Amino acid sequence: MPKVLAQSKTIECKSGANLRKVLLSNDVDLYNGSANVINCRGIGSCGTCAVLVEGNVSEPNWRDKTRRSLPPHSPTRNLRLACQTQVLGDVKVTKYDGFWGHGSQIVWNPL
Repeated sequence: MPKVLAQSKTIECKSGANLRKVLLSNDVDLYNGSANVINCRGIGSCGTCAVLVEGNVSEPNWRDKTRRSLPPHSPTRNLRLACQTQVLGDVKVTKYDGFWGHGSQIVWNPL
């Protein structure tokens, strides 16, 4: 089973599991500030679940690519939308500041 390292937690999940669901079901603080209340609930339209993911995950789908191509995100930044990402193997997740998780300061890291 793949392992997800996030916010000092090691979480086991099934291969193909949705990263957003894995993080939220294990009490990981995926959203910054009021984005916890104001978000798209996983349909890939708001971009507030953006995280840096290192490891074996699915390729970005059109929703992920489209939302991350719009401000304040940038397609050149190596972030992913957790709601549009499937865990395929072991991964490490880092969350940045800013409403959309687009900032430069780390809020939490894998360990």
